[in-house]
Amino acid sequence: MSHSQRHTRRRWEPNLQTTRYWVPSLGRRAKLRLTPKGMKIIDCRGIDAVITEMLARGEKI
Repeated sequence: MSHSQRHTRRRWEPNLQTTRYWVPSLGRRAKLRLTPKGMKIIDCRGIDAVITEMLARGEKI
């Protein structure tokens, strides 16, 4: 127990944002839950590269 007598610990939640991206290779939009770092990765590498990697891992889009 902390000095302030708090009985429950604080939960650290990730900063998840739900965003939609247009994926030209699929011809449709993809709805993804991402952190801001994930959004920066998509901006750098491109949405097509990230989506093909996710599909290769067997993730649902």
